[in-house]
Amino acid sequence: MTSKPAYQNMQLQPIAGQWRVGSAGRNLNVTNPFTGEQLLSVAMATREDLDEAYRQAQKAQIEWAAMGPTARGDVMRRAVAIFDERRDEIIDWLIRESGSTRIKAQIEWGSARAITQEAASLPGRCHGRILPSDMPGKESRVYRAPLGVVGVISPWNFPLHLSARSVSPALALGNAVVIKPASDTPVTGGLLLARIFEEAGLPAGVLSVVVGAGSDIGDAFVEHPVPAFISFTGSTPVGRNIGRIAAGGEHLKHVALELGGNSPFVVLADADVDAAVNAAVVGKFLHQGQICMAINRIIVEQPLLEEFTRRFVERVKALPYGDPSKAETVVGPVINAKQLVGLKDKVRIAQQEGAVLLVGGEPQGNVMPPHVFSNVSADMELAREEIFGPLVGIQTARDAQHALELANSTEYGLSSAVFTRDIARGVAFAQGIRAGMTHINDMPVNDEPNAPFGGEKNSGLGRFNGDWAIEEFTTDQWITVQHAPRPYPF
Repeated sequence: MTSKPAYQNMQLQPIAGQWRVGSAGRNLNVTNPFTGEQLLSVAMATREDLDEAYRQAQKAQIEWAAMGPTARGDVMRRAVAIFDERRDEIIDWLIRESGSTRIKAQIEWGSARAITQEAASLPGRCHGRILPSDMPGKESRVYRAPLGVVGVISPWNFPLHLSARSVSPALALGNAVVIKPASDTPVTGGLLLARIFEEAGLPAGVLSVVVGAGSDIGDAFVEHPVPAFISFTGSTPVGRNIGRIAAGGEHLKHVALELGGNSPFVVLADADVDAAVNAAVVGKFLHQGQICMAINRIIVEQPLLEEFTRRFVERVKALPYGDPSKAETVVGPVINAKQLVGLKDKVRIAQQEGAVLLVGGEPQGNVMPPHVFSNVSADMELAREEIFGPLVGIQTARDAQHALELANSTEYGLSSAVFTRDIARGVAFAQGIRAGMTHINDMPVNDEPNAPFGGEKNSGLGRFNGDWAIEEFTTDQWITVQHAPRPYPF
Protein backbone atom coordinates (compact mmCIF):
# COMPACT_ATOMS: atom_id res chain seq x y z
CA MET A 1 0.00 0.00 0.00
CA THR A 2 1.32 3.43 -0.95
CA SER A 3 2.34 5.65 1.98
CA LYS A 4 1.58 8.78 -0.05
CA PRO A 5 -1.84 10.45 -0.09
CA ALA A 6 -3.97 9.17 -2.93
CA TYR A 7 -4.17 11.28 -6.06
CA GLN A 8 -7.06 13.71 -5.69
CA ASN A 9 -9.23 15.79 -8.04
CA MET A 10 -9.16 13.26 -10.86
CA GLN A 11 -11.99 15.21 -12.47
CA LEU A 12 -9.47 17.92 -13.38
CA GLN A 13 -7.31 17.82 -16.51
CA PRO A 14 -3.72 19.05 -16.91
CA ILE A 15 -4.15 21.46 -19.82
CA ALA A 16 -1.23 23.68 -20.78
CA GLY A 17 0.43 23.42 -17.38
CA GLN A 18 -2.63 23.87 -15.16
CA TRP A 19 -5.01 21.36 -13.63
CA ARG A 20 -8.48 22.62 -14.46
CA VAL A 21 -11.88 21.67 -15.81
CA GLY A 22 -12.62 21.46 -19.52
CA SER A 23 -14.62 24.24 -21.14
CA ALA A 24 -17.31 22.24 -22.97
CA GLY A 25 -20.00 22.89 -20.37
CA ARG A 26 -20.95 19.20 -20.21
CA ASN A 27 -19.54 16.29 -18.29
CA LEU A 28 -18.29 12.80 -19.05
CA ASN A 29 -19.56 10.38 -16.42
CA VAL A 30 -17.12 7.51 -15.86
CA THR A 31 -18.58 4.30 -14.45
CA ASN A 32 -17.33 0.99 -13.11
CA PRO A 33 -18.20 -1.59 -15.81
CA PHE A 34 -18.82 -4.32 -13.22
CA THR A 35 -20.87 -2.51 -10.55
CA GLY A 36 -22.24 0.35 -12.66
CA GLU A 37 -21.31 2.89 -9.97
CA GLN A 38 -20.20 6.33 -11.10
CA LEU A 39 -16.49 6.81 -10.38
CA LEU A 40 -16.17 10.48 -11.34
CA SER A 41 -17.54 13.17 -13.59
CA VAL A 42 -15.14 15.05 -15.85
CA ALA A 43 -15.94 18.41 -17.47
CA MET A 44 -14.97 17.76 -21.08
CA ALA A 45 -12.48 19.71 -23.14
CA THR A 46 -13.17 21.77 -26.25
CA ARG A 47 -11.16 22.52 -29.38
CA GLU A 48 -10.04 25.72 -27.65
CA ASP A 49 -8.70 23.69 -24.72
CA LEU A 50 -6.94 21.39 -27.18
CA ASP A 51 -5.39 24.34 -28.99
CA GLU A 52 -4.14 25.76 -25.69
CA ALA A 53 -2.60 22.41 -24.75
CA TYR A 54 -0.83 22.04 -28.09
CA ARG A 55 0.44 25.64 -28.14
CA GLN A 56 1.85 25.42 -24.62
CA ALA A 57 3.39 22.03 -25.39
CA GLN A 58 5.16 23.58 -28.37
CA LYS A 59 6.69 26.24 -26.10
CA ALA A 60 7.56 23.92 -23.21
CA GLN A 61 9.14 21.33 -25.50
CA ILE A 62 12.04 23.57 -26.46
CA GLU A 63 13.38 23.87 -22.92
CA TRP A 64 12.59 20.22 -22.15
CA ALA A 65 14.52 19.00 -25.21
CA ALA A 66 17.46 21.20 -24.27
CA MET A 67 17.88 19.35 -20.98
CA GLY A 68 20.66 16.79 -20.99
CA PRO A 69 19.95 13.10 -21.48
CA THR A 70 20.66 12.33 -17.84
CA ALA A 71 18.13 14.89 -16.61
CA ARG A 72 15.39 13.49 -18.87
CA GLY A 73 16.35 9.96 -17.90
CA ASP A 74 16.14 10.94 -14.24
CA VAL A 75 12.51 12.00 -14.67
CA MET A 76 11.77 8.56 -16.14
CA ARG A 77 13.58 6.83 -13.29
CA ARG A 78 11.64 8.82 -10.70
CA ALA A 79 8.43 7.93 -12.52
CA VAL A 80 9.34 4.23 -12.22
CA ALA A 81 9.84 4.70 -8.48
CA ILE A 82 6.39 6.30 -8.27
CA PHE A 83 4.91 3.36 -10.17
CA ASP A 84 6.32 1.17 -7.38
CA GLU A 85 5.18 3.42 -4.54
CA ARG A 86 1.66 3.74 -5.94
CA ARG A 87 1.31 0.20 -7.24
CA ASP A 88 -1.84 -0.66 -5.28
CA GLU A 89 -3.53 2.62 -6.13
CA ILE A 90 -2.81 2.20 -9.85
CA ILE A 91 -4.02 -1.41 -9.88
CA ASP A 92 -7.20 -0.42 -8.04
CA TRP A 93 -7.96 2.24 -10.68
CA LEU A 94 -7.44 -0.28 -13.48
CA ILE A 95 -9.86 -2.73 -11.85
CA ARG A 96 -12.54 -0.14 -11.17
CA GLU A 97 -12.33 1.92 -14.36
CA SER A 98 -11.44 -0.56 -17.12
CA GLY A 99 -12.98 -3.72 -15.65
CA SER A 100 -9.56 -5.36 -15.45
CA THR A 101 -9.32 -8.51 -13.41
CA ARG A 102 -6.73 -8.25 -10.67
CA ILE A 103 -4.51 -10.60 -12.69
CA LYS A 104 -4.67 -8.37 -15.77
CA ALA A 105 -4.30 -5.13 -13.78
CA GLN A 106 -1.08 -6.42 -12.23
CA ILE A 107 0.24 -7.35 -15.67
CA GLU A 108 -0.67 -3.95 -17.06
CA TRP A 109 0.94 -2.09 -14.16
CA GLY A 110 4.11 -4.11 -14.80
CA SER A 111 4.05 -3.38 -18.54
CA ALA A 112 3.60 0.37 -18.08
CA ARG A 113 6.37 0.40 -15.50
CA ALA A 114 8.68 -1.60 -17.78
CA ILE A 115 8.26 0.68 -20.80
CA THR A 116 8.96 3.70 -18.60
CA GLN A 117 12.08 2.01 -17.26
CA GLU A 118 13.17 1.26 -20.82
CA ALA A 119 12.47 4.88 -21.76
CA ALA A 120 14.93 6.04 -19.09
CA SER A 121 17.74 4.56 -21.22
CA LEU A 122 16.61 6.08 -24.53
CA PRO A 123 18.12 9.60 -24.15
CA GLY A 124 21.60 8.07 -23.97
CA ARG A 125 20.94 5.75 -26.90
CA CYS A 126 19.82 8.49 -29.28
CA HIS A 127 22.77 9.56 -31.39
CA GLY A 128 23.70 10.97 -34.78
CA ARG A 129 26.27 9.91 -37.36
CA ILE A 130 29.20 11.27 -39.34
CA LEU A 131 29.04 10.22 -42.99
CA PRO A 132 31.89 10.14 -45.52
CA SER A 133 31.67 12.74 -48.29
CA ASP A 134 33.11 12.78 -51.80
CA MET A 135 33.39 16.55 -51.65
CA PRO A 136 36.85 17.73 -50.53
CA GLY A 137 36.78 19.61 -47.25
CA LYS A 138 33.16 18.68 -46.46
CA GLU A 139 32.02 17.18 -43.17
CA SER A 140 28.66 15.41 -43.45
CA ARG A 141 26.73 15.09 -40.19
CA VAL A 142 23.37 13.54 -39.34
CA TYR A 143 21.75 14.88 -36.20
CA ARG A 144 18.91 13.04 -34.51
CA ALA A 145 16.40 15.35 -32.87
CA PRO A 146 12.96 15.10 -31.25
CA LEU A 147 9.98 15.61 -33.52
CA GLY A 148 8.54 18.31 -31.28
CA VAL A 149 5.00 17.64 -30.05
CA VAL A 150 3.43 14.17 -30.13
CA GLY A 151 -0.32 13.56 -29.96
CA VAL A 152 -1.34 10.26 -28.34
CA ILE A 153 -4.82 8.77 -28.75
CA SER A 154 -5.12 5.80 -26.43
CA PRO A 155 -7.70 2.99 -26.11
CA TRP A 156 -9.74 1.66 -23.21
CA ASN A 157 -8.57 -1.97 -23.10
CA PHE A 158 -4.97 -1.52 -21.81
CA PRO A 159 -5.27 2.23 -21.16
CA LEU A 160 -2.31 2.75 -18.84
CA HIS A 161 0.19 0.69 -20.78
CA LEU A 162 -0.93 1.70 -24.26
CA SER A 163 -0.64 5.36 -23.28
CA ALA A 164 2.69 4.87 -21.51
CA ARG A 165 4.05 2.93 -24.51
CA SER A 166 4.04 6.19 -26.49
CA VAL A 167 4.17 8.81 -23.75
CA SER A 168 7.24 7.59 -21.88
CA PRO A 169 9.56 7.14 -24.90
CA ALA A 170 8.32 10.32 -26.56
CA LEU A 171 9.02 12.36 -23.43
CA ALA A 172 12.36 10.71 -22.78
CA LEU A 173 13.50 11.60 -26.30
CA GLY A 174 12.73 15.29 -25.77
CA ASN A 175 9.22 15.63 -27.16
CA ALA A 176 6.21 17.20 -25.47
CA VAL A 177 2.99 15.13 -25.45
CA VAL A 178 -0.75 15.74 -25.49
CA ILE A 179 -2.94 12.71 -24.67
CA LYS A 180 -6.53 12.13 -25.67
CA PRO A 181 -7.60 9.10 -23.59
CA ALA A 182 -10.61 6.94 -24.38
CA SER A 183 -13.86 8.21 -22.90
CA ASP A 184 -14.33 4.99 -20.91
CA THR A 185 -10.92 5.30 -19.23
CA PRO A 186 -9.77 8.92 -18.83
CA VAL A 187 -8.04 8.25 -15.50
CA THR A 188 -6.02 5.17 -16.37
CA GLY A 189 -5.55 6.31 -19.96
CA GLY A 190 -4.06 9.71 -19.18
CA LEU A 191 -4.76 11.47 -15.89
CA LEU A 192 -2.81 8.97 -13.77
CA LEU A 193 0.23 9.27 -16.04
CA ALA A 194 0.06 13.05 -15.82
CA ARG A 195 0.04 12.84 -12.01
CA ILE A 196 2.94 10.40 -12.01
CA PHE A 197 5.12 12.50 -14.32
CA GLU A 198 4.25 15.72 -12.48
CA GLU A 199 5.34 14.08 -9.24
CA ALA A 200 8.49 12.85 -11.01
CA GLY A 201 9.48 16.42 -11.89
CA LEU A 202 8.35 16.81 -15.50
CA PRO A 203 8.10 20.56 -16.24
CA ALA A 204 4.58 22.01 -16.47
CA GLY A 205 3.10 22.09 -19.95
CA VAL A 206 5.27 19.30 -21.36
CA LEU A 207 2.43 16.80 -20.86
CA SER A 208 -1.25 17.69 -21.22
CA VAL A 209 -4.38 15.52 -21.16
CA VAL A 210 -7.57 16.54 -22.94
CA VAL A 211 -10.68 14.53 -22.15
CA GLY A 212 -13.33 14.93 -24.82
CA ALA A 213 -15.58 13.08 -27.22
CA GLY A 214 -14.08 12.00 -30.50
CA SER A 215 -16.96 13.67 -32.31
CA ASP A 216 -15.96 16.98 -30.70
CA ILE A 217 -12.17 17.02 -30.75
CA GLY A 218 -11.10 13.82 -32.55
CA ASP A 219 -10.41 15.26 -36.01
CA ALA A 220 -9.06 18.49 -34.55
CA PHE A 221 -6.60 16.49 -32.46
CA VAL A 222 -5.03 15.17 -35.68
CA GLU A 223 -5.54 18.22 -37.93
CA HIS A 224 -3.95 20.72 -35.55
CA PRO A 225 -0.79 22.33 -36.99
CA VAL A 226 1.37 21.79 -33.89
CA PRO A 227 1.76 17.99 -33.47
CA ALA A 228 4.34 16.42 -35.78
CA PHE A 229 3.35 12.88 -34.88
CA ILE A 230 0.10 11.12 -34.01
CA SER A 231 0.23 7.83 -32.15
CA PHE A 232 -3.08 5.96 -32.27
CA THR A 233 -4.12 2.62 -30.82
CA GLY A 234 -7.62 1.44 -31.63
CA SER A 235 -9.87 0.10 -34.35
CA THR A 236 -8.87 -0.18 -37.99
CA PRO A 237 -11.73 2.03 -39.32
CA VAL A 238 -10.81 4.89 -36.98
CA GLY A 239 -7.11 4.36 -37.72
CA ARG A 240 -7.76 4.63 -41.45
CA ASN A 241 -9.49 7.97 -40.90
CA ILE A 242 -6.59 9.24 -38.79
CA GLY A 243 -4.18 8.14 -41.51
CA ARG A 244 -6.21 9.98 -44.15
CA ILE A 245 -6.26 13.19 -42.10
CA ALA A 246 -2.54 12.97 -41.27
CA ALA A 247 -1.54 12.33 -44.88
CA GLY A 248 -4.11 14.43 -46.71
CA GLY A 249 -4.63 17.43 -44.48
CA GLU A 250 -3.04 20.83 -44.62
CA HIS A 251 -0.34 19.78 -42.14
CA LEU A 252 1.34 16.44 -42.90
CA LYS A 253 2.08 14.21 -39.88
CA HIS A 254 4.10 11.17 -38.99
CA VAL A 255 1.80 8.44 -37.70
CA ALA A 256 2.03 5.18 -35.78
CA LEU A 257 -1.17 3.15 -36.01
CA GLU A 258 -1.66 0.05 -33.89
CA LEU A 259 -4.99 -1.25 -35.10
CA GLY A 260 -7.16 -4.34 -35.07
CA GLY A 261 -6.05 -7.95 -35.03
CA ASN A 262 -7.30 -11.41 -35.90
CA SER A 263 -4.63 -13.50 -34.24
CA PRO A 264 -4.31 -17.11 -35.36
CA PHE A 265 -3.22 -19.72 -32.82
CA VAL A 266 -1.98 -22.72 -34.79
CA VAL A 267 -1.53 -26.18 -33.27
CA LEU A 268 0.42 -28.50 -35.58
CA ALA A 269 0.11 -32.26 -35.38
CA ASP A 270 3.37 -32.72 -33.45
CA ALA A 271 2.56 -30.10 -30.78
CA ASP A 272 2.64 -30.62 -27.01
CA VAL A 273 -1.12 -30.56 -26.38
CA ASP A 274 -0.93 -29.64 -22.70
CA ALA A 275 1.36 -26.69 -23.42
CA ALA A 276 -0.84 -25.57 -26.31
CA VAL A 277 -4.02 -25.72 -24.23
CA ASN A 278 -2.44 -23.76 -21.37
CA ALA A 279 -1.29 -21.04 -23.75
CA ALA A 280 -4.61 -20.93 -25.59
CA VAL A 281 -6.65 -20.43 -22.42
CA VAL A 282 -4.59 -17.45 -21.27
CA GLY A 283 -4.06 -16.05 -24.77
CA LYS A 284 -7.80 -16.01 -25.38
CA PHE A 285 -9.36 -15.08 -22.06
CA LEU A 286 -6.90 -12.65 -20.45
CA HIS A 287 -8.85 -9.40 -19.96
CA GLN A 288 -11.96 -11.08 -21.41
CA GLY A 289 -10.25 -11.30 -24.79
CA GLN A 290 -10.29 -7.49 -25.11
CA ILE A 291 -6.71 -7.34 -26.37
CA CYS A 292 -5.61 -6.59 -29.93
CA MET A 293 -3.22 -9.57 -29.74
CA ALA A 294 -5.73 -11.96 -28.15
CA ILE A 295 -6.36 -15.26 -29.89
CA ASN A 296 -9.15 -14.75 -32.38
CA ARG A 297 -8.92 -18.08 -34.21
CA ILE A 298 -7.69 -21.47 -33.01
CA ILE A 299 -6.49 -23.58 -35.93
CA VAL A 300 -5.73 -27.23 -35.14
CA GLU A 301 -4.22 -29.78 -37.51
CA GLN A 302 -6.63 -32.71 -37.91
CA PRO A 303 -4.75 -35.44 -35.95
CA LEU A 304 -4.86 -33.34 -32.73
CA LEU A 305 -8.28 -31.78 -33.16
CA GLU A 306 -10.28 -34.09 -30.89
CA GLU A 307 -7.73 -34.20 -28.08
CA PHE A 308 -7.01 -30.48 -28.12
CA THR A 309 -10.71 -29.57 -28.20
CA ARG A 310 -11.56 -31.88 -25.32
CA ARG A 311 -8.80 -30.56 -23.06
CA PHE A 312 -9.39 -26.95 -24.01
CA VAL A 313 -13.11 -27.21 -23.25
CA GLU A 314 -12.37 -28.80 -19.87
CA ARG A 315 -10.07 -25.93 -18.93
CA VAL A 316 -12.44 -23.22 -20.13
CA LYS A 317 -15.44 -24.65 -18.27
CA ALA A 318 -13.47 -24.34 -15.03
CA LEU A 319 -12.50 -20.66 -15.46
CA PRO A 320 -13.89 -18.43 -12.67
CA TYR A 321 -15.75 -15.38 -13.97
CA GLY A 322 -17.45 -12.44 -12.30
CA ASP A 323 -16.10 -9.82 -9.86
CA PRO A 324 -12.78 -8.54 -11.28
CA SER A 325 -11.52 -7.43 -7.85
CA LYS A 326 -11.35 -11.03 -6.61
CA ALA A 327 -7.91 -12.56 -6.98
CA GLU A 328 -9.25 -15.81 -8.47
CA THR A 329 -11.39 -14.21 -11.20
CA VAL A 330 -10.14 -14.87 -14.72
CA VAL A 331 -12.96 -13.36 -16.80
CA GLY A 332 -14.46 -10.08 -15.65
CA PRO A 333 -16.82 -7.58 -17.31
CA VAL A 334 -16.51 -6.26 -20.82
CA ILE A 335 -16.05 -2.52 -20.94
CA ASN A 336 -19.67 -1.43 -21.43
CA ALA A 337 -23.19 -2.47 -22.43
CA LYS A 338 -22.62 -1.62 -26.10
CA GLN A 339 -19.70 -4.05 -26.24
CA LEU A 340 -21.84 -6.74 -24.60
CA VAL A 341 -24.60 -6.30 -27.18
CA GLY A 342 -22.05 -6.76 -29.96
CA LEU A 343 -20.77 -9.98 -28.40
CA LYS A 344 -24.29 -11.37 -28.00
CA ASP A 345 -24.83 -10.69 -31.69
CA LYS A 346 -21.64 -12.58 -32.54
CA VAL A 347 -22.87 -15.60 -30.54
CA ARG A 348 -26.20 -15.54 -32.38
CA ILE A 349 -24.60 -15.19 -35.81
CA ALA A 350 -22.07 -17.96 -35.12
CA GLN A 351 -24.86 -20.39 -34.33
CA GLN A 352 -26.88 -19.28 -37.34
CA GLU A 353 -23.87 -19.92 -39.56
CA GLY A 354 -23.48 -23.48 -38.22
CA ALA A 355 -20.89 -23.22 -35.46
CA VAL A 356 -21.45 -25.64 -32.57
CA LEU A 357 -21.49 -24.14 -29.06
CA LEU A 358 -19.33 -26.23 -26.71
CA VAL A 359 -19.07 -23.78 -23.80
CA GLY A 360 -21.39 -20.86 -23.12
CA GLY A 361 -23.73 -19.21 -20.65
CA GLU A 362 -25.91 -16.16 -20.15
CA PRO A 363 -24.29 -12.78 -19.36
CA GLN A 364 -24.46 -11.51 -15.79
CA GLY A 365 -24.48 -7.74 -16.01
CA ASN A 366 -21.56 -6.90 -18.30
CA VAL A 367 -19.85 -10.22 -17.59
CA MET A 368 -19.98 -12.49 -20.64
CA PRO A 369 -19.04 -16.07 -19.69
CA PRO A 370 -16.40 -17.77 -21.86
CA HIS A 371 -17.79 -19.18 -25.11
CA VAL A 372 -16.13 -21.85 -27.26
CA PHE A 373 -17.38 -22.95 -30.70
CA SER A 374 -16.38 -25.90 -32.88
CA ASN A 375 -17.18 -26.60 -36.53
CA VAL A 376 -15.99 -23.09 -37.42
CA SER A 377 -14.97 -22.33 -41.01
CA ALA A 378 -12.86 -19.49 -42.38
CA ASP A 379 -15.85 -17.77 -44.01
CA MET A 380 -17.80 -17.37 -40.76
CA GLU A 381 -17.93 -13.97 -39.06
CA LEU A 382 -16.35 -15.50 -35.96
CA ALA A 383 -13.23 -16.20 -38.03
CA ARG A 384 -13.28 -13.13 -40.28
CA GLU A 385 -13.82 -10.32 -37.77
CA GLU A 386 -11.99 -9.24 -34.64
CA ILE A 387 -13.97 -10.54 -31.64
CA PHE A 388 -12.65 -8.44 -28.73
CA GLY A 389 -14.44 -10.56 -26.14
CA PRO A 390 -14.38 -13.98 -24.44
CA LEU A 391 -15.53 -15.92 -27.53
CA VAL A 392 -13.45 -18.21 -29.72
CA GLY A 393 -13.92 -20.71 -32.52
CA ILE A 394 -11.85 -23.78 -33.36
CA GLN A 395 -11.04 -24.48 -37.02
CA THR A 396 -9.69 -27.70 -38.52
CA ALA A 397 -6.65 -27.79 -40.79
CA ARG A 398 -6.02 -30.74 -43.12
CA ASP A 399 -2.25 -30.35 -42.82
CA ALA A 400 0.41 -27.75 -41.99
CA GLN A 401 0.12 -26.03 -45.38
CA HIS A 402 -3.62 -25.70 -44.96
CA ALA A 403 -3.05 -24.33 -41.44
CA LEU A 404 -0.77 -21.66 -42.87
CA GLU A 405 -3.35 -20.75 -45.50
CA LEU A 406 -6.02 -20.41 -42.82
CA ALA A 407 -3.71 -18.33 -40.62
CA ASN A 408 -3.13 -15.90 -43.50
CA SER A 409 -6.74 -15.72 -44.64
CA THR A 410 -7.38 -12.36 -42.98
CA GLU A 411 -6.94 -8.66 -43.72
CA TYR A 412 -5.12 -8.29 -40.39
CA GLY A 413 -1.56 -9.14 -39.44
CA LEU A 414 -0.72 -8.18 -35.87
CA SER A 415 0.28 -11.12 -33.68
CA SER A 416 0.18 -14.89 -34.14
CA ALA A 417 1.38 -18.16 -32.62
CA VAL A 418 2.28 -21.70 -33.66
CA PHE A 419 2.86 -24.80 -31.53
CA THR A 420 5.20 -27.57 -32.67
CA ARG A 421 7.91 -29.73 -31.12
CA ASP A 422 10.18 -29.05 -34.13
CA ILE A 423 11.63 -25.57 -33.60
CA ALA A 424 13.12 -25.32 -37.10
CA ARG A 425 9.73 -26.22 -38.55
CA GLY A 426 8.12 -23.65 -36.26
CA VAL A 427 10.47 -20.90 -37.43
CA ALA A 428 9.80 -21.75 -41.08
CA PHE A 429 6.05 -21.68 -40.37
CA ALA A 430 6.37 -18.38 -38.50
CA GLN A 431 8.22 -16.79 -41.41
CA GLY A 432 5.32 -17.76 -43.64
CA ILE A 433 2.76 -15.92 -41.52
CA ARG A 434 2.10 -12.37 -42.71
CA ALA A 435 2.14 -10.70 -39.32
CA GLY A 436 4.34 -8.28 -37.46
CA MET A 437 4.84 -10.75 -34.60
CA THR A 438 4.80 -14.54 -34.35
CA HIS A 439 5.52 -16.59 -31.24
CA ILE A 440 6.55 -20.25 -31.31
CA ASN A 441 5.22 -22.42 -28.48
CA ASP A 442 3.69 -19.42 -26.73
CA MET A 443 0.52 -17.33 -26.92
CA PRO A 444 0.26 -14.34 -29.28
CA VAL A 445 -0.18 -11.95 -26.33
CA ASN A 446 3.42 -10.82 -25.93
CA ASP A 447 4.95 -7.37 -25.48
CA GLU A 448 8.48 -6.63 -24.26
CA PRO A 449 9.84 -3.10 -23.90
CA ASN A 450 12.97 -3.73 -26.00
CA ALA A 451 11.30 -5.69 -28.83
CA PRO A 452 9.49 -4.28 -31.90
CA PHE A 453 5.72 -4.21 -31.47
CA GLY A 454 3.51 -3.63 -34.49
CA GLY A 455 1.55 -5.18 -37.31
CA GLU A 456 1.26 -5.64 -41.04
CA LYS A 457 -1.64 -5.26 -43.49
CA ASN A 458 -4.67 -3.63 -41.84
CA SER A 459 -3.19 -4.05 -38.36
CA GLY A 460 -1.25 -0.84 -38.60
CA LEU A 461 1.89 1.11 -39.39
CA GLY A 462 5.08 1.63 -37.40
CA ARG A 463 6.74 -0.10 -34.48
CA PHE A 464 6.86 0.65 -30.76
CA ASN A 465 9.48 -0.09 -28.05
CA GLY A 466 13.26 0.07 -27.71
CA ASP A 467 15.34 1.21 -30.66
CA TRP A 468 12.19 1.27 -32.78
CA ALA A 469 10.72 3.94 -30.50
CA ILE A 470 13.82 6.05 -31.11
CA GLU A 471 13.18 5.77 -34.84
CA GLU A 472 9.52 6.69 -34.46
CA PHE A 473 9.78 9.62 -32.04
CA THR A 474 12.82 11.39 -33.49
CA THR A 475 13.86 12.65 -36.91
CA ASP A 476 17.14 12.92 -38.86
CA GLN A 477 18.55 16.25 -39.94
CA TRP A 478 21.46 16.31 -42.39
CA ILE A 479 23.91 19.16 -41.71
CA THR A 480 27.13 19.68 -43.62
CA VAL A 481 30.16 21.82 -42.86
CA GLN A 482 32.35 22.96 -45.75
CA HIS A 483 35.75 23.49 -44.13
CA ALA A 484 37.56 24.61 -47.27
CA PRO A 485 36.31 26.66 -50.24
CA ARG A 486 34.45 24.44 -52.67
CA PRO A 487 35.03 24.64 -56.41
CA TYR A 488 31.69 25.36 -58.11
CA PRO A 489 30.98 24.64 -61.80
CA PHE A 490 30.20 28.30 -62.51
